[in-house]
Amino acid sequence: MKEKTTFHCQTCGHQAPRWLGRCPDCGGWNSFKEERVASAPKGRQSLVKAGVAVATPISDIEIVGEPRRGTGLGEFDRVLGGGVVPGSVMLIGGDPGIGKTTLLLQALPLLAEAGEQVLYVSGEESPRQIKMRGERLGIGGKQLLILGETSLEQILKTIQEIKPAAVVVDSIQTVYTEQLTSAPGSISQVQEVAGQLMWFAKRNNVPVFIIGHVTKEGAIAGPRLLEHIVDTVLYFEGDKSHSFRILRAVKNRFGSTNEIGVFEMKDGGLEEVSNPSELFLAERPQHSTGSVVVSSLEGTRPILVELQALVSNTNYPMPKRMANGVEANRLSLLLAVMEKRLGMHLSGQDVYVNVVGGIHIDEPAIDLGIVAAVTSSLRECPIDFTTLVMGEVGLGGEVRAISQAELRIREAAKMGFRRCLLPERNVAKLDPVEGIELVGIKEVGDALDAVLA
Repeated sequence: MKEKTTFHCQTCGHQAPRWLGRCPDCGGWNSFKEERVASAPKGRQSLVKAGVAVATPISDIEIVGEPRRGTGLGEFDRVLGGGVVPGSVMLIGGDPGIGKTTLLLQALPLLAEAGEQVLYVSGEESPRQIKMRGERLGIGGKQLLILGETSLEQILKTIQEIKPAAVVVDSIQTVYTEQLTSAPGSISQVQEVAGQLMWFAKRNNVPVFIIGHVTKEGAIAGPRLLEHIVDTVLYFEGDKSHSFRILRAVKNRFGSTNEIGVFEMKDGGLEEVSNPSELFLAERPQHSTGSVVVSSLEGTRPILVELQALVSNTNYPMPKRMANGVEANRLSLLLAVMEKRLGMHLSGQDVYVNVVGGIHIDEPAIDLGIVAAVTSSLRECPIDFTTLVMGEVGLGGEVRAISQAELRIREAAKMGFRRCLLPERNVAKLDPVEGIELVGIKEVGDALDAVLA
């Protein structure tokens, strides 16, 4: 009997009976691979038949607080929502060499209480390589167990024998199940392995960390369904040329997705940064044109960062617009507002905007800071070193109110800033803050007159 096969898109998981050059779902080219059609695992079928679902009125459901285990890393716990929830499955992605393995090797032993053990499953590096990294990080002891295995059946068998307090799988693209005939890393393998790990975690109340590869676009490799299966999706961001690392949650069933964790990569591993504003402003020049400090709100924590702009003449008919750390489309929009509402001629100027420290900011509260920095560079006029600028700029040139203004201002006062430019509507609702002057701005032109006077 001829074996049935189907074609799967390796980007989104779309199935087709024949090979297609372009995926009709995600639009990817040459992403289809042939895989054999596998029947549902027998274990899964028996589990489905064994249980009987019972519907419960919502008024009868009791709310019980989820117990959490601290990782010993305050920044990691902040992103997770206060700690690790037993039975949860967490997916961590990031560029190669960014520090995913280092982070989990540092946090994993701290999850084990007295008499407990934790398991690190490595499908890419050998146990000796993990040992060498552990010595550099100062990690040892009998609590941390290393398993070099890629077979899911063998991994689950080992977990059942040692009953660890937490498990790390590095990486899911290298693990395969013998119930499927496709190669490790394929769509069907990744989905089945993730599904069985989730089923195991929920049944045994053991937290499981999964490390995933990322694509060139920065998304976790494999089907999008992988992110829907797990409870938490974390991205480890950062520029390899900088020592700062940002841990960001894009999905979290047990906490907020607005919080970030800030780390600094050093010879001895990752160190927490309790005051990111002080770190990002440490090397700020005092009398440089095109430099301004803006405030970005990440969850409940305001972070002050330096934003730099450089404007230079160009002989090309199409001037360059380059942005690092801010959205390029947002920069183009603000430059159009400056030309239309302020009468600035930027069509013959190259404009470069950079957020110092490798951090990425995507909130509109930095709009006024971008406009001020670009104008400062264009006019060769430096902005006062102790001035903070924040506000959203509309297409009409108006400055709109921002959220959590008081929290941002108090952080600025703590860092020694003496003047703050912010929307007029925010100033009307705020009480005076000792040590800092609040200047209300209604239109962009007013801000430039105040900051570049």
